Amino acid sequence: VQLQASGGGEVDSGGSLRLSCVASGGTLSRQMMGWFRQAQGKEREFVSAISWDGGIKFHADAVKGRFAISKHNANNTIHLQMNSLKPEDTAVYYCTVGPTENWPRPDRLDYWGQGTLVTVSS
Repeated sequence: VQLQASGGGEVDSGGSLRLSCVASGGTLSRQMMGWFRQAQGKEREFVSAISWDGGIKFHADAVKGRFAISKHNANNTIHLQMNSLKPEDTAVYYCTVGPTENWPRPDRLDYWGQGTLVTVSS
């Protein structure tokens, strides 16, 4: 499975960004797709995930009410709409996919995109 993430950038506090991730190759049914992030000097942490049919979504407490995840099955793409961004959201965001039962354990998810940098200025 190959994952291609895009959409990062620099934004002022309170601003918005939209990340996208396209998946290709492999069998993706019964998998969840989603995002982790890693700030400099910190461990990778879970952000949001969505089931393959889009019926199940969950978010980390730190982003609830501000981030929304969605999926377009036609082109195997997920989006992460990030609103009301804060400086503490600054991180490299990684797209990943794996069996539902393995979320949100990053050590149990085998496929990762290259990461896209999000920088939020205060």
